[in-house]
This record gives sequence, C-alpha cells and structure tokens, in this order.
Amino acid sequence: MALCLAQAALAQADATPQLQEVRINASTEQDMGFAPVEAQTAGKAPMRRLETPQSVSVVTREQMESRQVTNVQQALQTVAGVSPVNFGRRGFDDINIRGFRSTESILVDGLVQSPGMWAKLQPYGYERFEVLKGSASVLYGQVQPGGIVNAVSKRPRKEALSEVGMEVGSFGQRTLQADLNRPLSESGKTALRINAQVSNADDPTQFVYRKDRWFAPSLSIDLGAQTDLVLFATYSRSEWMRQQGITPYGTLLPNRNGTLSTRLFTGDPSFGVYDVESTTIGYALEHRFSPAMTLRQNVRYESEKGTGNFVSNQALQANQRLQNRQATRQYMDDDMLATDTSLLSQFSALGLQHRLVAGLDARTSHSYQGQRRCAIGALDLFNPVYGMAATCPANLTSDAPEKLSVMGLYAQDQIKFGQGWTALLGLRRDWSTNDINDRVAQQQTRQKDNATTLSAGLVYEFTPGWSTYGSYGESFLPVSGLAFGGTPFVPETGKQWEAGLKYEALDGQATGALAVFDLVRQNVTTSDPVNTGYSVQTGEQRARGLEVELGADLRNGWKLTSAYTYTQTKVTRDNNAAIVGLPLNLTPRHVLTAWATYKLPQYQRVTLGLGGRYVSEQVGSYPFTLPSYFVADASIVYVGDNYRITAGVKNVFDKAYYDGAINANVVSPALPRTFSLGMTYFF
Repeated sequence: MALCLAQAALAQADATPQLQEVRINASTEQDMGFAPVEAQTAGKAPMRRLETPQSVSVVTREQMESRQVTNVQQALQTVAGVSPVNFGRRGFDDINIRGFRSTESILVDGLVQSPGMWAKLQPYGYERFEVLKGSASVLYGQVQPGGIVNAVSKRPRKEALSEVGMEVGSFGQRTLQADLNRPLSESGKTALRINAQVSNADDPTQFVYRKDRWFAPSLSIDLGAQTDLVLFATYSRSEWMRQQGITPYGTLLPNRNGTLSTRLFTGDPSFGVYDVESTTIGYALEHRFSPAMTLRQNVRYESEKGTGNFVSNQALQANQRLQNRQATRQYMDDDMLATDTSLLSQFSALGLQHRLVAGLDARTSHSYQGQRRCAIGALDLFNPVYGMAATCPANLTSDAPEKLSVMGLYAQDQIKFGQGWTALLGLRRDWSTNDINDRVAQQQTRQKDNATTLSAGLVYEFTPGWSTYGSYGESFLPVSGLAFGGTPFVPETGKQWEAGLKYEALDGQATGALAVFDLVRQNVTTSDPVNTGYSVQTGEQRARGLEVELGADLRNGWKLTSAYTYTQTKVTRDNNAAIVGLPLNLTPRHVLTAWATYKLPQYQRVTLGLGGRYVSEQVGSYPFTLPSYFVADASIVYVGDNYRITAGVKNVFDKAYYDGAINANVVSPALPRTFSLGMTYFF
C-alpha cells in the first residue's frame, strides 16, 4: 500500500494529459449486447478484453433475457471452457471450468462467498456474469485452479426504471419478479433500487420441487461529485426436495430386470427437504482523489442458516433391483465478513503508462455443518415403496465448527509501452488460519497456511482491433484435514500457461478470441497406500485445451454468441494406478455452442432466437461413459410500447441425455423438453 500511495502521489504531481479519469462503475458496456468489449474481473476495473492477457468471457443481461435463463448453469452454457456439468438438480450451482471443479469459486461483486454457501444465485439480480479462466489467485486469493465466475449485481441508476414480470412454464414453473429504480435527488446520485423474485417449480422427477423467495434492495447516497457510496442487502429463503439422480444400471447400462424411468425418485419424500435462509448486508465505497487516483472499499457480511435432509444412493445390490441408500440430516450455520480495500492509480514513469491496483482483502468466517448419518432401507427400483422410516443416531456423526481468518496483500500493474504493447504483472501474499473444533473426535486443530502467487502477461495489438498475448498465472487453495501422523495438508496449487489471439471490430459490432492453455493442479489429495483411511497429497492432474469464442451485434438485425472448446484432461499422478493416464470425470473433449437472435425487418417488434449445444462423450474412471448429445433451444419475443412477451422452448427435440454423474453409483438425467411463457410490463 505504501508503494501504491507513493505512485499515486507521483500521479498527482506529474499527471499527463493522456491519462483518463478512473471511474470504476463507468463501463460503457453495462448489460447490453452480445459482443461486450470490456470486463472488470481481470483488473478489478474496466479493462479492454483486447488488452487482457487472459481469457475472460462476459454474459450480459440481454443475452440472459434472450435465452430465458433461470440459473447460473444455464447462463454459462455459451461460455468456452465452462463444462455443462450437473450433479442432479440438487439445489446448488455446480460448475466446472477448464476441467476442474469451480463451484466454490463463484464471486459476487469481486468478493468470495462463504465456502459453505448453499444458496443458489438468482440470475435476475445480476447485470452480467464474467468468467475469468485459469489461475486467478493474485487478485482473488483462495480460488480453484480452473477459473472464477464473478456475478455483477444490479445497482441503483440515475434514470428511473420500473418493470414487473411473470413467467409460467412446464412442470409447474411460476415466477413473479420486479425491478424498480427511483432517483431520490435531482442529480440522480441518490437512488433506490429494489429487485425481488418469487418462484415455485416442480420437476420431471416425482416428489421433487423448489420454492425460492429473494429480495435485494440497494441505495446509492450522494456524498459529492468525487464519492460514490452504495448500501445493499439481500434476503433469500429456499425450500427444495433434492434430486440427486438415478443408478446407471437400467439407464446407461443394462439391468437384468429391465429399463428404469429417468423420472424415478430414489430418495424418500418422508425424510424431509432442504430449508435454507440467507442474508447479506454491505456497502461499496469509491472516492476519487484525482482523475488518476481512486480509493475503493467493498464490504459484505453474509449469514446462512438451514437444514438439509436427503437420501443418497449407495451401491446397487447384486440382484440389480434393490438400491442401497443412506439418509443424511445436515445442520448448517455460517457467517462471514469479507472486505477488499484497494487504491487504483494511473501515472507515467520512464515513458511508460501505468495503471496500478494495490490493496488488502481480508475475511473472517465461522462455519458449522453438523451431520447425522442415518440408516434407511433399500428401495425396490421396479416397485418403489416410499415412507420408510430412517434410524438416526442420537449424537451427531459430524460436529466440527470452524473459524477461518484470511488476509491477502496484492498488487497488479497494467503497463502500456511502445506501439500497441501492454504488460500485466501481479503479485500476492496470503495468510490464513483455520481453527477446527472436532467435537466428535474431541480434537482441536489449528491449520496455518501462507502462499505467494504471481501472474504475468504480455499483449501486442499488432494492428487496430487485433492482438496476440501470452501469460502465466498461479492459484492456491488450502485443504482442510490431516495426514497420518497429524501433519496438516498443504494448499493445492495451480499453474497455467496460456497464449491466444483476440479481435475487436473497430465499429464495436464483433469480438472474437482464441486461446490455448496448459493447466496443472498439484497437491491433490489421494488415498494413503500405507495407512488405510488416511490421505496423502501426491496427486496431480492436468488440463490442456483450445477455446474459441465469437460475439456479434450486427446492424442487419442479427446478434450472435458462439463458442468451441477442446479440452484434454488427464490424471498424471495418483496412488490409484488404475486411473493414472485416464481423463478426469465429466470433461467432454469437444463442446460447441451457439445462440443467435434475429429481429425481423418487416416486423421490428418481433425477434426470433435459435441455438444449440453439442457435447461429446465424457469418459473418466467411472464404470460408464456419458454419451454425446445435441440439444436445441428456440424463442420468440414480441416488444410492445410498454411490455415484452417472450415464449421459449428448451430441448426442442426432447432429447434424452445425461449431463452429469455425482459418483459411480449415480447418473444425472437432464431435463426433457420444457416450455415457458413470460410477460414483462414497463412503466
């Protein structure tokens, strides 16, 4: 921070005319278009994607509305490198990026969420989703190696905005939502925005349903021309019956007793549901000392409480008829205070133009996730009888509250020099302490970790609108637990090399990107070959691939977003020799997606949408392969003077396919064809 302040002082004393005012929230992109040219996640400030030496994708509000997106997984289906993975409709946002799990690396407004967060994000509440692919610990600390998703919230605007909408659809979908914005001062800097959504839905699987209640007010306060302050809060309450999937025997694999319906529920509705309540409150402060120096502070406190009851599949019995199961009761109570304070400055030195962001982020959290593992009878898959009593122990089988404290110092400098050259250099130092009180084992453990991560990249815009780049990045993620002998695990690490080519049309109508990458995940936990029941960190996994993305906003009425991903993954080291050399589970080699809209020239109020995605087979260490599939979606939109009507069909050809598998005993059938009809009224 001292270095940053010194550089900022230099910026004030020696500012040059070519420096532009630093306004973090002044993105020209906002939530429109299919070909955004800026993103803020790679630099914690708006940065041209053309000058960013790392793959970053943006899903705008307009894209989400054109595709009738209802969850994060749907929103990211058109992003290269993001696997369309699903672990059943179990109630969480499951995401894989570049072959690796990234479910716990979904950020909101640049701040990480509590590791125990069970609440699904509601896409209606966000302007856009930005996906920064590959190792990204320099700016964001403890994240998974494949990449991060940053959800950018709707915030108060200077202009009045009023919309209310409703949507109905297949399997009992019913949604009411509203987005209201009102300026409260003549300048519009003081403004109130309220977003709310109420949603109920059933499911193709018997007994499965979900109810969501979500409310998010935010207030901007006028503290003068140089200061922006936004206060915000969210409240959500969700209740759902967890759908975890079905046995592969009788679906993907033969079963001597016949074929099973993919709509069969293998849990037990009498055992209970999930009921989770979460709240957040915080503020975003931005103060401009000068056109070249801005201080920012983001603070969010979040809490989440609830219970979860579900019945999971174990191994199928030898008769291939009786499904062994286990019932689990979960008790969760988490809270976290997260802060990020940074200084963004622009200055020139030695003929080089710098944009330096330096700061301190810190968080402290308490998490409690207790469990009771209960016994429940096997289910006859061909003659299911529900209402079986579960036998639960009087004492918790898992009872280990944790307190986690994390602090990180970071700095990243974007340097422009020569004709079209841009360098991006970053460095971070992290410290974390995790205190675990295992009340079952009557053991208290303190785990301390620290890490230094760096990133470096170089971009050359060799002709206007075309650039090439290369970069290197690192990530780290602490791992809870002890090896045999009581030695704490060390953090997992990720290292990535990436190179690519980017394009931006001079008229802003099209963007394109091509990237190749080599990503290695190290210190992966694997079974201890000597001490049964323990683990060691000798595992290593690798992902290599090619990604291509194209976005276009053409004046002839066409808009397009498309992506192709080639991913080659492999287990390079593991104590289980049988899986060494095999691909990672749930990583298709090829994924091709496209979505286009066309505004009819004869009927300007009507826009047609059509798209699809092809996913190749997914082979790993499971005893089955998920077959390849192609799914098509379509929509039609009519815009009136003060309303919009949208009709959509997902999985137009009613393709039966599987888009995930939680383990070797369970595969996840995807949704069949679904219809939706929505109307939004503007006033």
